[in-house]
Amino acid sequence: MLNLYDTQSGGLKPVQAVDGKTLRFYCCGPTVYGPAHIGNFRTFVLQDVFRRVIELGGQNTKHVRNLTDVDDKTIRDSQKAGMGLSEFTAGWTKKFHGDCTALNCLPPHIEPSAVAHIPEQIAMVRALVDKGYAYPSEDGSVYFRIASYADYGQLSHLDRRELEIGKTANERANADEYEKDAAADFVLWKARRPEDGANYWQSPWGEGRPGWHLECSSMIHKYLGDTFDLHSGGVDLVFPHHENEIAQSRCACGGHFARHWFHITHLLVDGGKMSKSLGNMFTLEDLENKGYTPAALRYVLAGGYYRRPLNFTLNSMADATAALERLARAEKTLAAAAGNPKTPSYRELVKMQPALGEFQAAWDSLNDDLNTPEALGHVFSALKRIKPAEMNKEEAQKQWLAFRFILEAFGIILPDLDAQIEIPENIQTIAERRWQARQNKDWAASDTLRDELAALGWAVKDGKDGYQLTKN
Repeated sequence: MLNLYDTQSGGLKPVQAVDGKTLRFYCCGPTVYGPAHIGNFRTFVLQDVFRRVIELGGQNTKHVRNLTDVDDKTIRDSQKAGMGLSEFTAGWTKKFHGDCTALNCLPPHIEPSAVAHIPEQIAMVRALVDKGYAYPSEDGSVYFRIASYADYGQLSHLDRRELEIGKTANERANADEYEKDAAADFVLWKARRPEDGANYWQSPWGEGRPGWHLECSSMIHKYLGDTFDLHSGGVDLVFPHHENEIAQSRCACGGHFARHWFHITHLLVDGGKMSKSLGNMFTLEDLENKGYTPAALRYVLAGGYYRRPLNFTLNSMADATAALERLARAEKTLAAAAGNPKTPSYRELVKMQPALGEFQAAWDSLNDDLNTPEALGHVFSALKRIKPAEMNKEEAQKQWLAFRFILEAFGIILPDLDAQIEIPENIQTIAERRWQARQNKDWAASDTLRDELAALGWAVKDGKDGYQLTKN
């Protein structure tokens, strides 16, 4: 059974279904106003590993992940693009789904959108107003009164004085997202404004739209009930988003809300914060254009311990490519010793529950606070110990099946070693420039371009009549 750190209690807890049958969990999904970047996918990939460990461990799951298709950013950018909100967000939703498929993420069982659940959100606001936890303002917006909920701040462990309770008259937090030091009563329903254009709905308080925090609570209430097993998201959502979810949900509906909180820490790039201004906010497409595969990105993202920041570099992508090839060679050798059996699917392995033999330590690490780097270390150690040439067919089959089980827990897709390597156009261009520099005896430029290729994960070998590119 998986023991996982719980943000609220500050300790490890077993991940268990409250009904003893199906683990019901909710993940905060993407805001579909542009392509998801690798920081977003660090969270989604590790949530996918979490789900795989739960299911491979024998528990059923009910996975709900929302789509934020109405908020300040989606409205702003759809207007800039000259598109209707639904058309704009549908395009980015399709892109997100394509990236998830490429990264081998299991689709959620339910994926509700904010726009499709406006009535449920209005109903929750009405309940909060009726119970005295929320109040309308003069402009038709509705705010949650933080002072009315005594347990506010328990998830994020904030002192009540840090919340600036009472600063509601002149410092209402009307934005969908705001800085921690501006915390005050937060908006549940936002009155229509000129910049919203045609993006508004009718409500008891006038025309407007829901605030960002509200959608998750209303959809959790609908699909998971008032007490459910686990809630997950990036660590940046602990406050104020998840804190607000707890307050509005418990006050409107009762229940305990989430019994377990699973948060994933930030991703850094080259040791610093990822930002558009620095040009390091990579998307999956950006990395593919540099010659890397989605499988390599998944390996990097899944291999970092979720409670520590992951420092992403292009060198780590090259290392991941090499590691995947090592795993593929080992799998091919072990499969041959096992008689090249048919590779079982993920769902078939969920039902099999095979003995794990040399790979038991890797599985144990995954169940010990989802320690993915330690688990990968155990995988490579096991492969060093295993001697396929010395095994009989039956033993090789057992070890091969155990190996496949762990690969599926990580969601790793191995490269086809027999497939011809396709060289991306940008890599070919750099290699041609380098070859021309050599012909011109410009050794400094040649060396610089060789280093550039190496940083992108490619090695070049020169011959009398040309050169050969290989993946590192």
